Amino acid sequence: MKYLLYFAMVSSISLSSVAQSSPEAAQDILRSAYKQAAKENKKVFVIFHASWCGWCHKMDTAMNDESCRKLFNDNYVIRHLDVMETNEKKALENPGAMDIMKEYGGDNGGIPFWLVFDEDGKLLADSHMKAGVNTGCPASKEEIDYFLQVLQKTSSLNDRQLIAIKKRFSKINGLTGN
Repeated sequence: MKYLLYFAMVSSISLSSVAQSSPEAAQDILRSAYKQAAKENKKVFVIFHASWCGWCHKMDTAMNDESCRKLFNDNYVIRHLDVMETNEKKALENPGAMDIMKEYGGDNGGIPFWLVFDEDGKLLADSHMKAGVNTGCPASKEEIDYFLQVLQKTSSLNDRQLIAIKKRFSKINGLTGN
């Protein structure tokens, strides 16, 4: 009887952890982000990424750097949608995320791919610097300049704050940030 009770407890814990580990559907994540953005008077910044993606990690590191984190968080509700995982990590992908990425033309340009929406879900900007060219994690002067234009257009960031972001992203490829 003791073993049966133990087995039932372990099975229950295992099943609940599996249920909790299923990624949230992309549409649900976006719906929640739009609602929060409306409440907080912010835009929604969506980043499509994968666990294996070095450039995705570089972008997250730069955005979460002490010099930038508050600037982004004060202006955007930031959400990540997991896509393009390797076979053994497919379970990490948010259901429907790849469909959304395709809808906005991000499926052929690599990741990270990002989008900026208003609180109603209207697309304001994306990481397409030029037709078919994904900026991804801005690291070159041209990419950083484009990224700053998007931030300027979709936020209340002032020139001093944009310069701080430029300096941090310029560190990715060893640029001077001027």
